[in-house]
Amino acid sequence: MIATLINVVLILLGTLLGLRFKHLIRPRFASGITFALGLCVLGIGISSMIATADTLCVIVCMVLGTLLGEAVDIEKRMDSVGGFLRSRLLRGESNSRFVEGFVNASVLFCVGAMAINGSMEAGMNHNYDILISKAVIDGVTSITFAAAMGVGVAFAALPILVYQGGLTLIFALVGQGMDPAVVNEMSAVGGTIIVGIGLNMLGLPKEKLRVGNMLPAIFLPLAYVPLSQWLAGMLG
Repeated sequence: MIATLINVVLILLGTLLGLRFKHLIRPRFASGITFALGLCVLGIGISSMIATADTLCVIVCMVLGTLLGEAVDIEKRMDSVGGFLRSRLLRGESNSRFVEGFVNASVLFCVGAMAINGSMEAGMNHNYDILISKAVIDGVTSITFAAAMGVGVAFAALPILVYQGGLTLIFALVGQGMDPAVVNEMSAVGGTIIVGIGLNMLGLPKEKLRVGNMLPAIFLPLAYVPLSQWLAGMLG
């Protein structure tokens, strides 16, 4: 939970800075910081990805998981959730910058691969790198959001606390007693997806990578590792 609490604090601090210095914030500064954070996210993803003990597991899980995610179109559904929340909560409140700031920030901070991957790493491996990186990104984003939409951005810290903190606790409970090999490969697959997020932040792909559609891959080592161990026992 410590990383989620840091996330909450940085959102509140970012909102305060955005409100205080909104007339001084230049777009090129925000852009430069985003690129710097993108490099950091890329490094975190690579460090988790190369920790795999079974490269084939990562490849198979990424391919099958992405096919499944594309078939369901998870990213589009996640965007639809954001659109639904905006339409419901902003209905009749078109002039309320408070509600707009709260809804937009909540959707952006909660709906994403880093929240899920980071919560998994924090809960199962006690590795807080991803969530702390996300916290810094959210903090920087809250500066620009607060400058544009006001104090409502600060209240997005509450859904972060409930959603992200809840996911961390769930993964902590689920991860107890799980085969360390499975946990390691789930982390490696998650790291591969984090690399995709870093690439998107740097604007390198011509078409933005749909990392949300890759999320099912994280859970496929739960089936792949026991199956590969069983086949190795049968053949060996």
